[in-house]
Parts: sequence; C-alpha cells; structure tokens
Amino acid sequence: MSVPFPDPASDDGTEARLLAEAAPGDNVPPLSVSQLSAAIKRTVEDGFARVRVRGELSGAKRAASGHFYAALKDDNALIDMVMWKGQAGRLAFRPEDGIEVIATGKLTTYPGRSKYQLVVDTLEVAGEGALMLLFEKLKARLGAEGLFDRERKQRLPVLPRTIGVVTSPTGAVIRDILHRLADRCPTHVIVWPVLVQGDGAAAQVANAVRGFDAIRPGGPVPRPDLVIVARGGGSIEDLWAFNEEIVVRAIADCRIPTISAVGHETDVTLADHAADVRAPTPTAAAEMAVPVRAELTAQLATWGGRIIGAANRHHALGSERLVALARHLPRREALYAPQRQRLDDHGDRLDRAQRHRLAVISERLATRGAALRPALLARRWDRDRALIEGLGRLLGSLDPRALLSRGYAMVRDSGGAIVTTAGKARGAGHLRLQFADGEVPVQISDGDLLPPPSSSSPPDAPKPARKPPAASPGRGQGELF
Repeated sequence: MSVPFPDPASDDGTEARLLAEAAPGDNVPPLSVSQLSAAIKRTVEDGFARVRVRGELSGAKRAASGHFYAALKDDNALIDMVMWKGQAGRLAFRPEDGIEVIATGKLTTYPGRSKYQLVVDTLEVAGEGALMLLFEKLKARLGAEGLFDRERKQRLPVLPRTIGVVTSPTGAVIRDILHRLADRCPTHVIVWPVLVQGDGAAAQVANAVRGFDAIRPGGPVPRPDLVIVARGGGSIEDLWAFNEEIVVRAIADCRIPTISAVGHETDVTLADHAADVRAPTPTAAAEMAVPVRAELTAQLATWGGRIIGAANRHHALGSERLVALARHLPRREALYAPQRQRLDDHGDRLDRAQRHRLAVISERLATRGAALRPALLARRWDRDRALIEGLGRLLGSLDPRALLSRGYAMVRDSGGAIVTTAGKARGAGHLRLQFADGEVPVQISDGDLLPPPSSSSPPDAPKPARKPPAASPGRGQGELF
C-alpha cells in the first residue's frame, strides 16, 4: 500500500518552500538554540529572581561533591531544586523525603536539558508539624541503629568528685545547677560554655561532650565523673540543636555517664533518649547528680552504729558459745593425770638405766685396770727414749755448724748465696767466709785473695754458742736439736 505525498499547497493557499527565505515584511531573524535558551534563562531569572516555595521533599540526595539535589512537589506539580555545597553545609537539619519545607532562592533554567530548576539559598522546615515529622523520622532512624537501647545506659556515680556541665554560661540554667549542687553536696564543677540554639549550637554542644570524654585521668584538668547537658525551656525550634544527629551521636558515644536536662518537663529531645538518664529540668539534674550531704552523713552514722552493734552481738554470742563448750571439756587434773603418771614411769626407768650403766662401766674399768703392769710401762718408756736419743745424735752429725768447728768454712757471695766452685768464686769478686765464730769478708783480685778495704764499721762480733736447755725434771732427756 503506497502513501501519497501531501499536496505541496498549504491550507492558506501558499506553497511550501524548500529553502528558508525571508518572507516579505518579516523582520524576525531566526535564533540559534543557544540564543533562545539564553533569552529564556534571562527572562526566567529576571522574573523570578527571589522566590519562596513551599513543598514536600522528594528524591533528596547529597552528591559526593557536597551539593544537595531534590524535588519540591505538591498534589499537582513538581519542580527540581539544587542547593550548592556552601549553603547545604549550613543546613540546620538533615533533609529527608516526605518533609515539608520552604525553599528560598531563585528560579533558573538548565539549557543542557531544556528544564528549569530552583537554586535554593535557604531551606527551612515548614511549620511545627513538619518539624515533628522530621523529629520522628530521625528518631526512628537513630533508634534502629541502637543508639537509644537500654543496654547502652550507664549507671550514674553515687558521689562524683567532678561534674562537667555543657550549657550557656550566661543563662539561669547554670546558676540553678550550681546553687542546687552547693545546697546538697558541694562538688567541683567544670563548665564548658556553648551556644544552646541557633547556627552552630549543635556543633558546639557535640564538641563539648566529646571534649569532656577526651580528658585523660590524672591530667592537669580533672576528668569529670558525670556530664550534664542542660538548657532551659523553649519551642521545638529553640530546642532543635539537641535533636541534631551530631549531638545525639556524641552523647551516645560518651564513655562518661550523662544526664540530659533540656527544656521543661514536657519537652523531649533526642538528646534525652541518647543520654543515660533524662532529667525533667536542670535543677532536677543537679539533684540526681549528688546526694544530700546531711542525709549521707546520717546514713553513714546509722551504718556505723549497725556495724558496731553487729560486732558486739557477734562477740557476745561467741562468748556464750565458748562458755557453753567449756562446760563439756574434762577437768585439767583429769587431762594431766595420764601424762604425769607416764612422766613418773619414764623417770624411774631412766634412773635405773643410769645406775645399771654405771655399774657395767665400773666393772669394765676394774677388769682392765687389773691387767696393767708397771714393768710393761717401763719397757715402753725406755724404748721410746733410746729412739729419740739416736735421732738426736744423727741430727747433730748432720748439722753444718759442727763441720765449721772442725776448721771448715762456708763461702757465700755478696748476695748470701753459697759458692760451691772455684770458677764462681773468681767471678764473684766479693765473698763472705762463714766460720764457727763469725764471718770474714774477702775480695778476689787477679786470682788472689785480698783483704777487703777498710771500713768504718767494726767486724761482726762472734756469736755466742747456744747453750742446751736444762733437762726436764724427772725425764732425764735434753733438747733434740
């Protein structure tokens, strides 16, 4: 089936042309696509340079570059939006799908895709209802991670020595906390000043909690035993800094027990869920932190009395039991009687044994004494004396002094060594001749003996002969040597 080409004649009677030609009276030149897109862009931006748009977030995502992309929609329409990195980093909340917001910015076009979009400068939650919806979404997401689980909660210390307080330094909150602590139990307090609402408040609160947790024990600044995060009452918008994820995670990760005291009794923040204990007011937080000193002193006194009473009762009961048990013990005389009898028996046996042993020894001594003879002792004495006298005569014959008395001399060199050969005597030079009655120094010269040179010292005097010691009385024996 063939389809005929259309009639080149138009409905208005003009013929279609192949080449573009300017029609008579036509003064509109053709525009390029870029020119037309630029003209549309100028028109849109000039007409909508500052707009505020209310809508529900859809397709919210943050790119790796830091830019935030989403779409604003209502029941009948949808418009794309973009928030550049600088503005997105200053958002006071985490935008999520389904949250109704009010976006402020300018309308522009994106020529690359022939579409328009809203470049947002500020993004705010539209009303408390939308803020509560954001609160619930954030609570559900963080709760699913286990940040609010009861198992993570820590017990508060009974009597903290140091308390760290994260709050504004100029508000009534810190004065109420310090006043109540002073009334109940004075404690060392470290205040970390922070903003409690507005831009940057959440980051300061989170940094303060992490700062307390980072203090090392034993350092120049004492590490708190307890941390109180406190703020006065206000609207949900005023308290929103304590719903920020950065604050919730800092409190949940803190290794120091924490008390959250944000707002009044009816105000509930995510910081309250993350803390170990929630206090309805800052004053109540101070009451939870420390006991009343007077009550503590009274309690200690009561416990001390109970301890003393228990000890006294235990002592009295022990004494009664000891007396009762002592009645059943046998008398001392009955316990000692067998031992005394055994001691007497052993004493008698010992006395008889000693007398018997003495009799046996006396009999043995008498028997051996009777066998002794004086003649045997005399023969033994004469034999030993003859042996000793023979050894004495032998020793005297070997004494070199006996040879000197018979005309011999002992030759020594100047050093006192004995000279035994003529060659050594000739080479010695000076000699000393030892006689029985003294020494004579001589000098060897050309093989002849010469008298030594005269000296001022007199010759050695002869040594007197040694006299034998007197014999021992009754023994008849002189010195051996």
